[in-house]
Amino acid sequence: MKRLMLKTILAMASLAAFGAAQAEEKVIKFAVQNPKGHPIVMGVDKFAEIVNAKAAGKLKVVVHAGGTLGSDFAVISAMQGGTVEMGVMNSSIMAGTVKEMAVYDFPFMFASTKEADAIVDGAFGKKLHAKLEEKGMVGLGYFELGFRNITNGKRPLNKVEDIAGLKLRVIPTPINVDWVKALDANPTPLPFPEVYAALENKAIDGQENPFTVIEANKLYEVQKYLAITNHQYNPQSVVISKKFWDTLSADEKKLLQDATNEASKYQRQESRQQMGVALEKLKKGGMQVTEFSPAEISKFAAKMAPVYAKHGAALGEVVTELTNELSKLRK
Repeated sequence: MKRLMLKTILAMASLAAFGAAQAEEKVIKFAVQNPKGHPIVMGVDKFAEIVNAKAAGKLKVVVHAGGTLGSDFAVISAMQGGTVEMGVMNSSIMAGTVKEMAVYDFPFMFASTKEADAIVDGAFGKKLHAKLEEKGMVGLGYFELGFRNITNGKRPLNKVEDIAGLKLRVIPTPINVDWVKALDANPTPLPFPEVYAALENKAIDGQENPFTVIEANKLYEVQKYLAITNHQYNPQSVVISKKFWDTLSADEKKLLQDATNEASKYQRQESRQQMGVALEKLKKGGMQVTEFSPAEISKFAAKMAPVYAKHGAALGEVVTELTNELSKLRK
């Protein structure tokens, strides 16, 4: 009887210890808009792989791809409220929360990925992310979406004037609306999950995104023409709910930061490798591809002057800070 009681007590203690261990595991719901296989999701998967391996039983990352947790704006609200732990999204989306993030939206701001890496990984990128904390989020690093290009279903685009009159979906931010207006086109702000249906139903004529986004989301099924313009480079902010962050130990925070750093390097490498592959797939998918000449790119950039003037004044010193940093890099 004593032996039976002892076994029972030990079993109960073991179960209690197991339950306590289970209770300690913190689940990180990580929201991302793009579908599985896209370089952004590959970066999130790499982050999850690192964290789940190194923090087994303490932290567990669950990836929610394809916009299943809602639009970017819904995810931001959920992170601020603490009901979603992490997200990765276009930095221009973050401008709705911290206006200075919109500085990344200016067309032709970055001439290369090398420039972009130096900026976002340096003091400037960290300074912008630090502004998120008072808004209920913590910026851990940057993935990339890449350079954007224009698609449409009406006509091939060979020169800037060909864009005029097109109804183009844009990321719902003021700079994106205004640069399309500057080309005499008609901007239509839409959350990304609504874009395919809007193109299919011809509610809009076109949209603009990097090759990998166009291919991964099968936009070639509802778009015929692709113009290579490389008009805008998009960093992607990797952010975590401050409410959740504040529950973590110093070691857990370091683990998540280190995992973000490692996943960022991997993600950008994959993104750049896949751009060419995605372009070939788009051609095979039936898209007719044109490329703006240097002269047309210069005309395109010149038309952006009013956008810089208007929004540069609104954003203030952050624009000067970024352009000064870029000038140093170019020297």
